[in-house]
Amino acid sequence: MYRLVAAAGATEMAVRAGTSLVGDGVPPGSSETTLLSCTSPRGLENHRFVDDPRGDADARAARPGGKLLIVKTWLDAWPVFRQLTGSDPLGRGAAARSKATESVVSRTATADRVVTSVCPYCAVGCGQRVFVKDEQIVQIEGDPDSPISRGRLCPKGSASKQLVTSPTRVTTVKYRRPHGTEWEDLDLDTAMEMITDRVLAARRNGWQDEDNGERVNRTMGIASLGGATLDNEENYLMKKLYSAMGAIQIENQARI
Repeated sequence: MYRLVAAAGATEMAVRAGTSLVGDGVPPGSSETTLLSCTSPRGLENHRFVDDPRGDADARAARPGGKLLIVKTWLDAWPVFRQLTGSDPLGRGAAARSKATESVVSRTATADRVVTSVCPYCAVGCGQRVFVKDEQIVQIEGDPDSPISRGRLCPKGSASKQLVTSPTRVTTVKYRRPHGTEWEDLDLDTAMEMITDRVLAARRNGWQDEDNGERVNRTMGIASLGGATLDNEENYLMKKLYSAMGAIQIENQARI
């Protein structure tokens, strides 16, 4: 049991963990060991907590008529009070947490599953953990198991969640027909079919069986120049695909 005593000794407050009471007078035999001097915007300037060996019954008897004024609501919201009466005397844990903070739950804690991925930006290939809930991406963080980045992401990689969740993300393909003057929107499936038709046509039209009497079996109608956003795995797959198609002009400008 503690009492919150005014500097002038005019009022005092009997306080126990979870219960806050106000009484009158200083009971005889109290140990007036100061626990805290404080300044508070709630009118507790220059008050101090003192140890009170009395129990709740004695504190109730000290109040004329046995009536107690409960101040639990606002006193429990005071971090200093929680430091003194709780298990966090340094104020680095529960004592410093408000009710609003207690109600906040991390997006990663409620995820249904975690998918490992690679950052889509530069060719460093930093590992990512993609947190999924209800088949929607809720958070993307660095993968500490990645030998490349060891859980670290640059500002762009840290913000890569907006690539798939941003309301301004473009989900259609802009296409302007030959001799056209306006752009039109195509859905992704239609655009992929058009790309496939053009790749096969370019392979067929540029195909060579022989060159100067030598068997070459290649196409000169397809060339690939990769960019820095392609990691090693993506470049490997592209090389396998284009080589299987007969293309020989395959390059990547990234040297990382």
